[in-house]
Amino acid sequence: MLKVGEAEVRAAARVIRSGVLFRYGDPRKGHPNECAKFERELAAKVGKKHALLVTSGTAALVCSLAGLEVGPGDEVIVPAYTFIASALAPLALGALPVIADVDESLTLDPNDTEAKISDRTKVIMPVHMCGLPCDMKAIMRVANRHRVKVLEDACQADGGSYQGKRLGSIGQVGAYSFNFFKNITAGEGGAMVTDDLEVFSRAIIHHDGGLGFWEHGKKLASPLFAGWNFRVSEIQGAILRVQLRRIDGLLRRNRAHKAKLMAALADNPKLRFIKHHDLAGDCSTALGFLFPSGKKARSFIAAMSQQGIYTWTPIDSGRHVYANWEPVMEQRGSYHPALDAFKRPENRGSRARYTPDMCPQTLDVLSRAVYLDIRPEWTAADVRKRIRACEKAAQHI
Repeated sequence: MLKVGEAEVRAAARVIRSGVLFRYGDPRKGHPNECAKFERELAAKVGKKHALLVTSGTAALVCSLAGLEVGPGDEVIVPAYTFIASALAPLALGALPVIADVDESLTLDPNDTEAKISDRTKVIMPVHMCGLPCDMKAIMRVANRHRVKVLEDACQADGGSYQGKRLGSIGQVGAYSFNFFKNITAGEGGAMVTDDLEVFSRAIIHHDGGLGFWEHGKKLASPLFAGWNFRVSEIQGAILRVQLRRIDGLLRRNRAHKAKLMAALADNPKLRFIKHHDLAGDCSTALGFLFPSGKKARSFIAAMSQQGIYTWTPIDSGRHVYANWEPVMEQRGSYHPALDAFKRPENRGSRARYTPDMCPQTLDVLSRAVYLDIRPEWTAADVRKRIRACEKAAQHI
């Protein structure tokens, strides 16, 4: 959603001119350590004690699950409508994803989530898709009742909130993405946040296999183990610091546009909005409609297209629909059988099953939903144009 401007260029140039691009810098030269500053600023903004900057949203999910000690024999509940990374993250650690339906909010259905819980369930992973807050009150109630942890996948919801709390700060752990398509971007990147020092310690160790050779690696609440390398450069950290300062203003503009659209279209008998759990905290990157049938949804899309306005249905989004997750559907968890979660002896007896029709509610809702993307740079005329287009398109339903 966001564009990179001169402030980001200056931030990146400052790091390049410093000659120190490594995220740990050179403390003898007083290097500013942009990544560490971003982590402190992100933690303060979302209201958590610890933040860790990593290479991608996927890495943030993997490190978060490592922090929660997820591994073989465990199950992680993920929604049927999300990027495939939500399901791949537990597989990377030898655990199995269990796929649950979304409801008419296009986010995780708390009822189906509870129905999918087993004695193997270790984590519930609600995903705030397209900046839409999940029903976190209901999800946390389910998680607490069954004594499982919650990892909020806020990779599509940087800056959003739910009942006054930042998305990603409500569960035990939260994860964000900063790739090119997200609300905050450095081209690629991600982060995890938590209040739990032990969870954070395991996450930071997993993100950097060489952590023990750095001074801050000696001050953790977990013994060192063999980690990976998900470190980012100081260039990304500097860019993200600029982006973080801009996010609230951009979301305010998005929310104002969405409020005008909804107010103007609320009384149209042919148009029904998707269910919202918190409009005030919604990132408002899109306005969602829900139609009685997939045929009517496509008629609306066609009528909008004839007026030069792009709208789309999430059933066509490919990588975000569970039935298209080939490695999961065909149970190929790794290139090597000994590393494949689907073949791990600890996972035998799991009730996790994968078929293209396993979440009929999700397929139905996604086929009837239509998104109108919202941009912060819109003018009042842009908003009025889309209101008129929606009203005209509704006549064709």
